[in-house]
Amino acid sequence: MPRTIPRNLLILAVAALFGLGAAWLAARYLEERASEIEQRQHGQMGRAVVAKTDLAVGTPLSHELVAVREVPIEWLHSSAITPEQFERAAGSVLALPARGGEPLVWSQLEERQPAALSAQLAPGRRATTIPVDETSSLSGLLRPGDRIDLLATVQRDNHHLTLPLLQGVRVLATGSRTRSDEDSVLGDGLGNSFGTVTLDLSEEEATRLVAARALARLTAVLRHPQDTRPASLQRTDALALLGLAPPPRDTGVPVIYGGIENPALVPAASPLSRPAPRAQPAHDPD
Repeated sequence: MPRTIPRNLLILAVAALFGLGAAWLAARYLEERASEIEQRQHGQMGRAVVAKTDLAVGTPLSHELVAVREVPIEWLHSSAITPEQFERAAGSVLALPARGGEPLVWSQLEERQPAALSAQLAPGRRATTIPVDETSSLSGLLRPGDRIDLLATVQRDNHHLTLPLLQGVRVLATGSRTRSDEDSVLGDGLGNSFGTVTLDLSEEEATRLVAARALARLTAVLRHPQDTRPASLQRTDALALLGLAPPPRDTGVPVIYGGIENPALVPAASPLSRPAPRAQPAHDPD
């Protein structure tokens, strides 16, 4: 007779099979969940600037003290400093300590004050401000750091004379804007409207400019930033510059009439305008 499998052994075998199946299903479920979570977080990682080591209060930030780290978006602070923003934060001083490996946030930095305009001047230089309507040819187009020539036009003896007043002077500020990459607080929203221009001048140039403002009309001419050669312009009559100067007087050969030059062609002071002295008659000796 064939041997029969004990009932208890059969039950244990079936239970073992069910246990193995359940364990496999559980492992498969956990694996799928882990993969799902990993895939979901992979597209939601953000990059933040973190301190390499613990930094104390008063430490100025530099590239050597920080690193870039990927952080899940849900863990990243909304005001964290990103790598693209770090150039704005570089040089700032920490107002709060920073722990190594933690993202830096803007609230940890001291508010940076713009450098005073006087700090941009070299010893012996002077900052001089003029109204922008005196340089109307470049109104709204100048930026801090540009170099310009100033031409002065004055009226003298019913003649308008144009001459170079200053050459290659540096623009320190346009209105309240002292940097070319910042918007003017007095502007029109586009950052290109201002009422004054401040120039970097020597003491002598500043004195000349102040005197010229009272006597002449000033016009700005923009230079290439690398063009430092002096202009060769001299004092010139404005009509001559436009080709409207009167023709020169005729200086041809004068015509003599009756021993004297035509008075209409020779000035009164000319020796040719006077008659030649008569020859004295010869006297016979006694």
